[in-house]
Amino acid sequence: MANEVTLLDFWPSPFGMRVRIALSLKGIEYEYREENLREKSPLLLKMNPVHKNIPVLIHNGKPISESLIIVQYIDEVWNDKSPLLPKDPYARAVARFWADFVDKKVGLCYF
Repeated sequence: MANEVTLLDFWPSPFGMRVRIALSLKGIEYEYREENLREKSPLLLKMNPVHKNIPVLIHNGKPISESLIIVQYIDEVWNDKSPLLPKDPYARAVARFWADFVDKKVGLCYF
């Protein structure tokens, strides 16, 4: 299976940053396409017709949207490289707690 990976994103987006970090930690090569959020590209509108927003990960022609879902997908597909979450259920819950904390408290600084 070919691994064609494209990320539709906008560089200051904290949601896109989450996906870029996951791709980097996994060592996944990808094509980065910067989106103009005022004039959305036909590709973005096609790949995310429901929300029409970024980030969108396109893997072998199939789109995945919503950053947390994308990160989970990355961890599941490339499961042979650097797991993003611990295997232990408690440690995984703690990691999710801190990710949620950052989303709700620190992430607000971007807006």
